[in-house]
Amino acid sequence: MSGTADEPESIPPQYLAARLHRALAEDPRTAELGVQVHIRGGVVVLDGEVTSAERKQQLENTVRELVPDARIHNEVRVGSSAQPGPSEELR
Repeated sequence: MSGTADEPESIPPQYLAARLHRALAEDPRTAELGVQVHIRGGVVVLDGEVTSAERKQQLENTVRELVPDARIHNEVRVGSSAQPGPSEELR
């Protein structure tokens, strides 16, 4: 991602959020489309659901690589990766 040397304060919040969201979707380590990125009071907030704690941490690590001086609040939830149960038969 070019332009990552920009300070987060110099980029309008909606553009920084869009940049980070795109990076999380395109980075092969994360490839997450369902994680939202918000900028609240200069803090990068990650929100959504992933299947493992490792995936959650990788999202934060990726954001930290792109904006190393930013404060990050990782609100991503770890959901169950269990397979769905048997189908229900309706009568």
